[in-house]
Amino acid sequence: MNTVARAQTLEEFLELPETKPALEFIRGEIDQKLMPQGEHSRLQGKLCELINQVVEPKKLAYAFPELRCTFGGNSIVPDVAVFRWDRIPRQPSGRVVNRFNSPPDWSIEILSPDQSQTKVLGHLLHCSEHGTELGWLIDPEEESILVVFSEQRVRLLHGDVSLPVLPEVELVLTVKEVFSWLTF
Repeated sequence: MNTVARAQTLEEFLELPETKPALEFIRGEIDQKLMPQGEHSRLQGKLCELINQVVEPKKLAYAFPELRCTFGGNSIVPDVAVFRWDRIPRQPSGRVVNRFNSPPDWSIEILSPDQSQTKVLGHLLHCSEHGTELGWLIDPEEESILVVFSEQRVRLLHGDVSLPVLPEVELVLTVKEVFSWLTF
């Protein structure tokens, strides 16, 4: 991420127009996410598609790509934010709201070239501190996935190891399978 300005307050930040790539407000500073490249975009699309195929028909959860989540004094945009169905904020009509003011249940970040692993891991730890049950930090270069659990226990996974998912999600996926999506 590139620091683009000093922030005034979170409230003032939320009044700024949205940009592409997205701006994030972290610890009082405004950072701009990096523009997704090929590997990042492919992994993000496949993860949303696969997760939603499993969870949406049963109304268990929904995987949102690039959804702004504001909580705990920060406003971040995870690459994939998974919310359990009953936690998706809705208008009285039942339509989804535009502003999500709570952490996702499962947050997925995909490391881009030249992106700071420490900053991205910091996002997942912030999520965990505020109630996110599960976080993944996908590193395409290392072909590894760092998993952050709710109690901030961290585990590094490679190869044929099955990835942890939310308990009610019937999805079996290995690290190796995730990275196989990068080959056409």
